[in-house]
Amino acid sequence: MSGYAIPIKNLIAEFSKFPGIGEKTAARLANHVLRSSGEEVRVFTESLLDVKRKIRFCSVCFNLAEGERCDVCADSRRDQSTICVVEDPDSLIAIEASGEYRGVYHVLHGVISPLDGIGPDRLKIAELLERVARQPVQEVILATNPDTSGESTALLISRLLRERNVKVSRIAFGVPMGGDLRYTDKMTLARSLEFRRTA
Repeated sequence: MSGYAIPIKNLIAEFSKFPGIGEKTAARLANHVLRSSGEEVRVFTESLLDVKRKIRFCSVCFNLAEGERCDVCADSRRDQSTICVVEDPDSLIAIEASGEYRGVYHVLHGVISPLDGIGPDRLKIAELLERVARQPVQEVILATNPDTSGESTALLISRLLRERNVKVSRIAFGVPMGGDLRYTDKMTLARSLEFRRTA
């Protein structure tokens, strides 16, 4: 970063702290800020501050919300008896984009990962159990990612919920739409066969 004035170096260093942003990308972002008008920078700065000031966890599902409840929990048309458990708000957004799910959610804010020092107590699992005990829930859909951490998290939640006589299901995994079997990995093909359905 030699050759940059100190304020630009500081800005590059801050951008570099963002996930997936390396030094070169951070330098491009800093240069973009330099080329932007004062008004554009002010709006960007206000947007950052707004997120920190106004966004919090929904009191029901722990999704990100501007008020006490997120838009999903505040919607009386949603099926309150079905809860879809997701790892993070981005997963919730992805499921919502499908337009197929009309129940409510519960956001864990992570998965069990002993190597990273993340145990069940760091997730919103206890809050999920309280929620199931508090309200009439017919089904809990586990929609964690199909990796080791996601699977172990889903397995633990499944065991805890079975003690409460709640139907627990897991999202299906398999070959994606438009996929080609020749280029599909062995694990995905195995799961596709395991979770096959009647045609």
